[in-house]
Parts: sequence; C-alpha cells; structure tokens
Amino acid sequence: MRVNGAIRAKEVLVVAPDGQQIGVKKLNEALWLADQLDLDLVEVAPNAKPPVCRLMDYGRFKYEQSVKQREARKKQTRTSIKELRMKVRIGDHDFDITRRKAQAFLEDNDKVKVTIRFRGRENERPSFGKDLLDRLATDLAEHSVVEQAPKLEGSSMTMVLAPVRKTRSSVTEPEPVTE
Repeated sequence: MRVNGAIRAKEVLVVAPDGQQIGVKKLNEALWLADQLDLDLVEVAPNAKPPVCRLMDYGRFKYEQSVKQREARKKQTRTSIKELRMKVRIGDHDFDITRRKAQAFLEDNDKVKVTIRFRGRENERPSFGKDLLDRLATDLAEHSVVEQAPKLEGSSMTMVLAPVRKTRSSVTEPEPVTE
C-alpha cells in the first residue's frame, strides 16, 4: 500500500474514515485534507480510475492487521505424522507398548502411521499383518479414526490413524434458573 507522499497519481478519489466518498480531488488537496485531519492518505485501490485513497490512521491500521494475523496463527493447528514400526511376530507386551505409544501420539493430536515389515517367508502371509493392524485399530477405536486402511506396499504394510476431533457437545450448558 502506498501512503501519503508515495502516491503517484495526479487525481484521487478520496474516501472519509467513516466510508463516505468525499469526491475526486487533486493529490495536493487530498494530502492537505489528510494533514488537517491528522490522518494518513492511503491508496487502497491503485488500479481504479482514478485511484481510490482513504483517510485513516495508517499506524493503527497496520497494528490491527498484525493482531488479526497473530490471532489467525493461534487458531491454526499443525498436525504431524508419527511413525511406529512393528514386526509380524510381535509379542503381546511389545504390542501393548506400541499401542500405548500410538495412543499418546493421538492424544497430542498427531497422526500415527503404523508400518509392519515382512521378512522372508512372512511375505507369503500378509493377512497376519492385516490382522495385527486391525487389532491395533480396534484397540484405539475411541481415540482414533482409520484414515488410510491397511495397504500392502512391497514388503511392508502401512495404516494411518488420525485423532478423533472433540466436539463442543461435550461442554454442557448451564440450566436456566427458575424462580
């Protein structure tokens, strides 16, 4: 945005701070008017004929824009994908550790990619790996949703779990007081 002396047009359409159009003025007149009102002349539509300039406090405008951007960044959520690896012949205790680790990732709003690697003769029975991933998905059903179903890629099988989004219905409204 061009401000005050940076505006290059000879004539501009001036808009008041409340949004009403003042009219087409020469640049010198518009700058004089802005100076009298202790405001800045800001070019808001440079491609219009004539360019549209608004009388405003430019410093305050920039500050409000930065506050809005900061608020927008606060509301953004970054989800990352955590990967857990297992073998087909995993012990029950090791499976429980993997399940707890996946649950911790899901509670932190991270997606979990579970990979099972097949080695040697295990490649002939991919159904064992699918059963293992299905078991993990059912164990974590209240914490996750299956985003990508178990899929065989070469000598490994992968599945992606996404965290369940909490709804606002869990917050109860207070009951009205009757007298």
